[in-house]
Amino acid sequence: MQNWINAYSWINIRFLLQGLSVTILISVISVVLSFIFGSVLGIVRYSKVPYLSKIIGFIIDVIRNLPLLLIIFFVYFGLPAFGFKPDTIPAAILAMTVFESMMIAEIIRSGIMAVNIGQMEASRAMGMTFTQAMWHVVLPQAYKKMIPALVSQFISLIKDTSLATIIVVPELMQHGQVVYGQDPNYIIPVFVAMALMYFVVCYALSLLSKYIDHKMA
Repeated sequence: MQNWINAYSWINIRFLLQGLSVTILISVISVVLSFIFGSVLGIVRYSKVPYLSKIIGFIIDVIRNLPLLLIIFFVYFGLPAFGFKPDTIPAAILAMTVFESMMIAEIIRSGIMAVNIGQMEASRAMGMTFTQAMWHVVLPQAYKKMIPALVSQFISLIKDTSLATIIVVPELMQHGQVVYGQDPNYIIPVFVAMALMYFVVCYALSLLSKYIDHKMA
């Protein structure tokens, strides 16, 4: 019991919370960027633009089938060979944005395809351009259908930030390693604390998605 009390000292808890704040920062930036890029890529792939859609589709398929850890390694250790050396946090954000954008692009494409094709045809018949019809008619319906899949992907992204500890990003997992590095008896208490922190953040996101889904119903 004393090990648990010592492990949960205010200094250690504050240090873990600092790591959690970095995890949330990386997650929020990566979510926003990947949602933007993923939406664009998904729409372009759906639109079947000659050559471009096939090229983007090929890139999406390649990156989706690579492990995120490999992409993190490539961004942090590989890009310096091309004259670009990002710091740890920007490297983690870049790697996760690239990976998640490909995942979200497929969710976006599938969501658009789930909308009845008649919606697009009716909008075009009313004089709308493809872009207007997509923006005002198709996408609002598609995003509503995609909420569960998007939230699930965003939750996965939050948990995947733990992989950034491999390049010493000062996120929750890395801070946890520092804490239990003081004393091997802290391992279980620290793992429990980190699990609770991840759970609170991810569960809050799940509740938010249910609220949004209810409001849009």
